[in-house]
Amino acid sequence: MDQIKPGDIVARKSYQKDIFFKVKSLTITDTGTTTAILRGLDVRLVADAPLEDLELQPAEEVLRYRHDDIQRHNGCIRRILQRRAAEKAALLTRSEEITIKEKPADKEAQPGDFFEVPGRVLHLDGDEEYLDKCLHAYEQLKVPAHGAYLSEEQQAAKVKELLQEYTPDILVLTGHDGLVRDKKDFGDLDSYRHSKHFVAAVKAARAVRPGHDDLVIFAGACQSHYEALLKAGATFASSPLRVLIHAYDPVFIVERVAYTSIEKTMAPAEIIKDTITGTEGVGGVEIKGKLRLGYPSSPY
Repeated sequence: MDQIKPGDIVARKSYQKDIFFKVKSLTITDTGTTTAILRGLDVRLVADAPLEDLELQPAEEVLRYRHDDIQRHNGCIRRILQRRAAEKAALLTRSEEITIKEKPADKEAQPGDFFEVPGRVLHLDGDEEYLDKCLHAYEQLKVPAHGAYLSEEQQAAKVKELLQEYTPDILVLTGHDGLVRDKKDFGDLDSYRHSKHFVAAVKAARAVRPGHDDLVIFAGACQSHYEALLKAGATFASSPLRVLIHAYDPVFIVERVAYTSIEKTMAPAEIIKDTITGTEGVGGVEIKGKLRLGYPSSPY
Protein backbone atom coordinates (compact mmCIF):
# COMPACT_ATOMS: atom_id res chain seq x y z
CA MET A 1 0.00 0.00 0.00
CA ASP A 2 1.35 3.41 -0.95
CA GLN A 3 1.96 5.76 1.96
CA ILE A 4 -1.13 7.96 2.34
CA LYS A 5 -0.61 11.56 3.40
CA PRO A 6 -2.70 14.75 3.76
CA GLY A 7 -3.78 16.10 0.38
CA ASP A 8 -4.04 12.68 -1.27
CA ILE A 9 -7.24 11.61 -3.04
CA VAL A 10 -8.53 8.29 -1.71
CA ALA A 11 -11.61 6.06 -1.64
CA ARG A 12 -12.90 3.67 1.03
CA LYS A 13 -12.70 0.00 0.08
CA SER A 14 -15.44 -0.92 2.57
CA TYR A 15 -17.86 1.35 0.67
CA GLN A 16 -16.90 -0.04 -2.77
CA LYS A 17 -14.93 3.17 -3.47
CA ASP A 18 -18.19 5.03 -4.18
CA ILE A 19 -16.98 8.47 -3.06
CA PHE A 20 -13.60 10.11 -3.55
CA PHE A 21 -12.17 12.02 -0.59
CA LYS A 22 -9.27 14.34 0.09
CA VAL A 23 -7.23 13.40 3.14
CA LYS A 24 -7.28 16.42 5.47
CA SER A 25 -5.20 15.01 8.33
CA LEU A 26 -3.95 11.86 10.01
CA THR A 27 -4.51 11.04 13.67
CA ILE A 28 -3.25 8.25 15.91
CA THR A 29 -5.91 6.54 18.03
CA ASP A 30 -5.53 5.31 21.60
CA THR A 31 -4.83 1.84 20.25
CA GLY A 32 -1.93 3.13 18.16
CA THR A 33 -3.61 2.78 14.76
CA THR A 34 -3.62 5.65 12.27
CA THR A 35 -6.93 7.14 11.13
CA ALA A 36 -7.44 9.54 8.25
CA ILE A 37 -9.87 12.47 8.45
CA LEU A 38 -11.55 12.78 5.07
CA ARG A 39 -13.57 15.42 3.22
CA GLY A 40 -15.58 14.61 0.11
CA LEU A 41 -14.48 15.88 -3.29
CA ASP A 42 -18.04 16.54 -4.45
CA VAL A 43 -20.24 15.93 -1.39
CA ARG A 44 -20.25 17.88 1.88
CA LEU A 45 -19.24 14.90 4.02
CA VAL A 46 -16.53 14.66 6.65
CA ALA A 47 -15.61 11.12 7.67
CA ASP A 48 -12.82 9.09 9.21
CA ALA A 49 -11.37 5.78 8.15
CA PRO A 50 -8.43 3.54 9.11
CA LEU A 51 -5.58 3.68 6.65
CA GLU A 52 -6.01 0.01 5.72
CA ASP A 53 -9.51 0.80 4.41
CA LEU A 54 -8.24 3.47 2.03
CA GLU A 55 -7.03 3.13 -1.51
CA LEU A 56 -5.00 5.89 -3.15
CA GLN A 57 -6.66 6.90 -6.43
CA PRO A 58 -4.59 7.22 -9.61
CA ALA A 59 -4.62 10.52 -11.48
CA GLU A 60 -6.71 9.16 -14.37
CA GLU A 61 -9.46 7.98 -11.99
CA VAL A 62 -9.52 11.32 -10.18
CA LEU A 63 -9.76 13.08 -13.56
CA ARG A 64 -12.69 10.85 -14.59
CA TYR A 65 -14.44 11.44 -11.27
CA ARG A 66 -14.02 15.22 -11.53
CA HIS A 67 -15.14 15.19 -15.17
CA ASP A 68 -18.37 13.37 -14.27
CA ASP A 69 -19.05 15.91 -11.53
CA ILE A 70 -18.41 18.84 -13.89
CA GLN A 71 -20.81 17.35 -16.44
CA ARG A 72 -23.51 16.98 -13.79
CA HIS A 73 -22.93 20.55 -12.60
CA ASN A 74 -23.02 22.00 -16.13
CA GLY A 75 -26.26 20.17 -16.85
CA CYS A 76 -27.86 21.79 -13.80
CA ILE A 77 -26.59 25.22 -14.81
CA ARG A 78 -28.05 24.86 -18.32
CA ARG A 79 -31.46 23.82 -16.99
CA ILE A 80 -31.51 26.72 -14.53
CA LEU A 81 -30.61 29.31 -17.18
CA GLN A 82 -33.28 27.95 -19.53
CA ARG A 83 -35.86 28.15 -16.76
CA ARG A 84 -34.77 31.67 -15.88
CA ALA A 85 -35.08 32.88 -19.48
CA ALA A 86 -38.68 31.68 -19.65
CA GLU A 87 -39.55 33.17 -16.26
CA LYS A 88 -37.93 36.50 -17.15
CA ALA A 89 -39.92 36.78 -20.38
CA ALA A 90 -43.16 36.18 -18.50
CA LEU A 91 -42.23 38.62 -15.73
CA LEU A 92 -41.28 41.40 -18.15
CA THR A 93 -44.51 40.93 -20.10
CA ARG A 94 -46.56 41.43 -16.94
CA SER A 95 -44.51 44.46 -15.89
CA GLU A 96 -44.80 46.08 -19.31
CA GLU A 97 -48.56 45.68 -19.25
CA ILE A 98 -48.74 47.45 -15.90
CA THR A 99 -46.36 50.23 -16.94
CA ILE A 100 -48.13 50.88 -20.24
CA LYS A 101 -51.32 51.71 -18.35
CA GLU A 102 -49.44 54.36 -16.40
CA LYS A 103 -47.64 56.02 -19.36
CA PRO A 104 -48.77 58.12 -22.32
CA ALA A 105 -49.50 56.07 -25.44
CA ASP A 106 -46.51 57.54 -27.28
CA LYS A 107 -44.08 56.37 -24.56
CA GLU A 108 -44.82 52.69 -24.24
CA ALA A 109 -42.47 50.64 -22.07
CA GLN A 110 -39.95 48.43 -23.87
CA PRO A 111 -38.24 45.31 -22.53
CA GLY A 112 -34.94 47.17 -22.28
CA ASP A 113 -36.51 49.71 -19.91
CA PHE A 114 -36.49 47.20 -17.03
CA PHE A 115 -33.66 45.70 -15.02
CA GLU A 116 -33.48 42.83 -12.53
CA VAL A 117 -32.34 43.14 -8.92
CA PRO A 118 -31.87 39.58 -7.63
CA GLY A 119 -31.43 38.72 -3.96
CA ARG A 120 -27.93 39.21 -2.54
CA VAL A 121 -26.11 36.30 -0.90
CA LEU A 122 -23.66 35.91 1.98
CA HIS A 123 -22.09 32.44 1.86
CA LEU A 124 -20.06 31.13 4.82
CA ASP A 125 -18.31 27.85 4.06
CA GLY A 126 -16.11 25.57 6.14
CA ASP A 127 -14.30 24.35 3.00
CA GLU A 128 -12.20 26.88 1.10
CA GLU A 129 -12.16 24.86 -2.14
CA TYR A 130 -15.93 24.42 -2.06
CA LEU A 131 -16.39 28.12 -1.37
CA ASP A 132 -14.35 29.01 -4.46
CA LYS A 133 -16.43 26.59 -6.56
CA CYS A 134 -19.68 28.01 -5.22
CA LEU A 135 -18.60 31.61 -5.84
CA HIS A 136 -17.77 30.66 -9.43
CA ALA A 137 -21.22 29.05 -9.78
CA TYR A 138 -22.89 32.19 -8.40
CA GLU A 139 -21.00 34.19 -11.01
CA GLN A 140 -22.16 31.84 -13.78
CA LEU A 141 -25.74 32.25 -12.58
CA LYS A 142 -25.41 36.03 -12.11
CA VAL A 143 -26.29 35.83 -8.41
CA PRO A 144 -24.59 38.65 -6.45
CA ALA A 145 -22.67 36.91 -3.68
CA HIS A 146 -19.99 37.50 -1.10
CA GLY A 147 -18.19 34.53 0.43
CA ALA A 148 -16.18 33.98 3.58
CA TYR A 149 -14.11 30.91 4.45
CA LEU A 150 -14.85 30.11 8.09
CA SER A 151 -14.62 26.76 9.81
CA GLU A 152 -17.92 25.35 10.99
CA GLU A 153 -16.89 26.13 14.58
CA GLN A 154 -16.22 29.82 13.78
CA GLN A 155 -19.42 30.67 11.93
CA ALA A 156 -21.63 31.41 14.95
CA ALA A 157 -19.10 33.91 16.33
CA LYS A 158 -18.66 35.76 13.03
CA VAL A 159 -22.11 35.71 11.42
CA LYS A 160 -23.55 38.74 13.23
CA GLU A 161 -20.66 40.98 12.18
CA LEU A 162 -20.83 39.78 8.57
CA LEU A 163 -24.61 40.21 8.37
CA GLN A 164 -24.25 43.81 9.51
CA GLU A 165 -21.45 44.44 7.01
CA TYR A 166 -23.05 42.91 3.91
CA THR A 167 -26.84 43.07 4.71
CA PRO A 168 -27.68 40.09 2.46
CA ASP A 169 -31.12 38.83 1.50
CA ILE A 170 -29.96 35.21 1.72
CA LEU A 171 -27.47 33.57 4.09
CA VAL A 172 -25.73 30.22 3.50
CA LEU A 173 -24.12 28.40 6.45
CA THR A 174 -22.41 25.26 5.22
CA GLY A 175 -19.24 23.23 5.06
CA HIS A 176 -18.98 19.55 5.98
CA ASP A 177 -20.91 17.35 8.38
CA GLY A 178 -21.65 13.70 9.00
CA LEU A 179 -22.80 11.23 11.60
CA VAL A 180 -20.14 10.30 14.13
CA ARG A 181 -19.05 6.68 13.78
CA ASP A 182 -21.13 4.30 15.90
CA LYS A 183 -23.62 7.02 16.87
CA LYS A 184 -27.18 5.90 16.07
CA ASP A 185 -29.40 8.50 17.81
CA PHE A 186 -30.45 10.78 14.95
CA GLY A 187 -32.20 13.13 17.41
CA ASP A 188 -29.04 13.86 19.41
CA LEU A 189 -26.92 16.79 18.18
CA ASP A 190 -23.84 15.09 19.61
CA SER A 191 -24.30 12.34 17.04
CA TYR A 192 -23.19 14.79 14.34
CA ARG A 193 -19.79 16.29 13.65
CA HIS A 194 -20.87 19.87 12.93
CA SER A 195 -24.67 20.16 13.18
CA LYS A 196 -24.43 21.86 16.58
CA HIS A 197 -22.18 24.51 15.07
CA PHE A 198 -24.63 25.17 12.24
CA VAL A 199 -27.49 25.37 14.77
CA ALA A 200 -25.54 27.92 16.82
CA ALA A 201 -24.82 29.98 13.70
CA VAL A 202 -28.49 29.96 12.65
CA LYS A 203 -29.55 31.12 16.11
CA ALA A 204 -26.94 33.89 16.05
CA ALA A 205 -28.20 35.04 12.64
CA ARG A 206 -31.83 34.99 13.76
CA ALA A 207 -30.96 37.16 16.76
CA VAL A 208 -30.08 39.86 14.22
CA ARG A 209 -32.58 39.12 11.42
CA PRO A 210 -35.53 37.14 12.89
CA GLY A 211 -37.93 36.74 9.95
CA HIS A 212 -37.75 34.33 7.00
CA ASP A 213 -39.06 37.02 4.65
CA ASP A 214 -36.28 39.37 5.81
CA LEU A 215 -33.46 36.83 5.66
CA VAL A 216 -33.62 33.42 3.98
CA ILE A 217 -31.17 30.97 5.59
CA PHE A 218 -29.79 27.74 4.14
CA ALA A 219 -27.92 25.70 6.75
CA GLY A 220 -26.27 22.31 6.91
CA ALA A 221 -24.16 19.82 4.99
CA CYS A 222 -24.09 16.04 4.56
CA GLN A 223 -26.32 14.12 7.00
CA SER A 224 -26.95 17.23 9.12
CA HIS A 225 -29.64 17.35 11.84
CA TYR A 226 -32.44 18.70 9.64
CA GLU A 227 -35.07 19.11 12.36
CA ALA A 228 -32.76 20.98 14.74
CA LEU A 229 -31.68 23.39 12.00
CA LEU A 230 -35.26 24.23 11.05
CA LYS A 231 -36.20 24.65 14.71
CA ALA A 232 -33.27 27.05 15.16
CA GLY A 233 -34.61 29.22 12.34
CA ALA A 234 -33.22 27.90 9.06
CA THR A 235 -35.47 28.36 6.03
CA PHE A 236 -33.84 25.44 4.21
CA ALA A 237 -31.72 22.73 5.75
CA SER A 238 -30.16 19.33 5.20
CA SER A 239 -30.68 16.45 5.50
CA PRO A 240 -34.24 15.06 5.94
CA LEU A 241 -33.15 11.45 5.34
CA ARG A 242 -29.58 11.98 6.57
CA VAL A 243 -28.16 11.42 3.10
CA LEU A 244 -25.17 13.07 1.47
CA ILE A 245 -25.72 16.42 -0.26
CA HIS A 246 -23.79 17.76 -3.22
CA ALA A 247 -21.37 20.66 -2.88
CA TYR A 248 -23.53 22.83 -5.16
CA ASP A 249 -26.94 22.10 -3.60
CA PRO A 250 -26.86 25.30 -1.49
CA VAL A 251 -26.11 27.34 -4.63
CA PHE A 252 -29.05 25.91 -6.55
CA ILE A 253 -31.43 26.57 -3.62
CA VAL A 254 -30.16 30.13 -3.33
CA GLU A 255 -30.41 30.83 -7.07
CA ARG A 256 -34.08 29.86 -7.14
CA VAL A 257 -34.91 32.18 -4.24
CA ALA A 258 -32.74 35.02 -5.57
CA TYR A 259 -34.44 34.96 -8.99
CA THR A 260 -38.06 34.38 -7.93
CA SER A 261 -40.23 37.50 -7.82
CA ILE A 262 -41.06 39.01 -4.43
CA GLU A 263 -44.69 38.78 -5.55
CA LYS A 264 -44.52 34.97 -5.53
CA THR A 265 -44.55 32.56 -2.60
CA MET A 266 -42.86 29.28 -3.48
CA ALA A 267 -43.40 25.82 -2.00
CA PRO A 268 -40.18 24.05 -0.91
CA ALA A 269 -40.61 21.27 -3.48
CA GLU A 270 -40.63 23.85 -6.28
CA ILE A 271 -37.32 25.27 -5.10
CA ILE A 272 -35.61 21.98 -4.27
CA LYS A 273 -36.27 20.39 -7.68
CA ASP A 274 -33.28 22.25 -9.14
CA THR A 275 -30.83 20.63 -6.70
CA ILE A 276 -28.71 17.58 -7.43
CA THR A 277 -29.70 15.69 -4.27
CA GLY A 278 -33.44 16.42 -4.17
CA THR A 279 -35.86 16.17 -1.27
CA GLU A 280 -34.00 13.32 0.44
CA GLY A 281 -31.13 15.71 1.06
CA VAL A 282 -32.71 19.16 1.40
CA GLY A 283 -36.01 20.51 2.75
CA GLY A 284 -37.51 23.70 4.09
CA VAL A 285 -40.51 25.99 4.40
CA GLU A 286 -42.38 28.08 1.86
CA ILE A 287 -40.85 31.47 1.18
CA LYS A 288 -41.30 34.56 -0.94
CA GLY A 289 -38.77 35.21 -3.68
CA LYS A 290 -36.16 37.97 -3.55
CA LEU A 291 -36.16 39.24 -7.15
CA ARG A 292 -37.26 42.83 -7.78
CA LEU A 293 -37.69 44.57 -11.11
CA GLY A 294 -36.27 48.05 -11.49
CA TYR A 295 -37.46 50.76 -13.88
CA PRO A 296 -36.24 52.57 -15.89
CA SER A 297 -32.82 51.25 -16.77
CA SER A 298 -29.94 53.68 -17.17
CA PRO A 299 -27.92 54.00 -20.38
CA TYR A 300 -24.84 54.43 -18.20
